Amino acid sequence: MGSKNKLKRFNENKTFENVVEPTRDEVLNNTLGFKGKWNEKFFKNNNPIVLELGCGKGEYTVGLAKQYPDKNFIGIDIKGARFWRGAKTALEEGMGNVGFIRTQIELIDHIFEKEEIDEIWITFPDPQIKYKRTKHRLTNHEFLQRYKNIIKPEGILHLKTDSEFMHGYTLGLLHGEGHEVLYANHNVYHNEGAPEIVTKIQTFYEKQYLEENKPITYIRFKLN
Repeated sequence: MGSKNKLKRFNENKTFENVVEPTRDEVLNNTLGFKGKWNEKFFKNNNPIVLELGCGKGEYTVGLAKQYPDKNFIGIDIKGARFWRGAKTALEEGMGNVGFIRTQIELIDHIFEKEEIDEIWITFPDPQIKYKRTKHRLTNHEFLQRYKNIIKPEGILHLKTDSEFMHGYTLGLLHGEGHEVLYANHNVYHNEGAPEIVTKIQTFYEKQYLEENKPITYIRFKLN
C-alpha cells in the first residue's frame, strides 16, 4: 500500500464514528472516558463485548458481528490503515455492534475495566518464534494475565492460527499454568467435530493458507 493511500485511510478513520484512536497518554491516564463504559458510551446497549486482537483488516470482527447481532465486537490493531476496510464495511452496512481501536495490545487492561469483556479472539497472530521476541507473543504468560484482568471469570478465549509452533506453545503453556482447555485441534478443516464458527469465517490470508494446504489450528480455553 502506497503512503498516499495509507494517509487517505488514516484521515478517513478520523471521520468514522466506529473508530477510536487514543494517544498512549490518554490510555495510560484513563482520560479516554470509555474504560468500564464501552457498553454505555460506545455501543449504547448492554450486550456482551467480544474482542479480536490483532484484527488486521477486520474481517473476523465484522464476520462475527454479522453472525451474532446480539453481541458487540471490537477489533484492536496498531495498524489503522489495515482495519480501515472493516470499519468502512461496518458503517456502510449499518452495523451498530462493531468498533475498532487503534492501540497496542499490551495496553488493553488500561482500556477496559475488570470483567468488562465476555470473549476474546486471537486470530493469526505473529508467532514470534525467535527467543528474543517471546515477550511479544500474544499468548505468553504476561498477555494471559492482561486478558485475565479484563475478561469475565467464565469468559472464553479463542486462538486460531496457521502456526503449529504457536498452537503447541500455547497448549503447553495453558496446561502448565492450569488453565482449562475446552477444545483443541491442529487441523480444523479436516475435523468433523470442529465448531462451525471457526470454519465459517475466513480471512484473506487464511484463504491463501488453505490454498497452500496449510493446516489451520484452533484452541478454545478459559483462564483459571
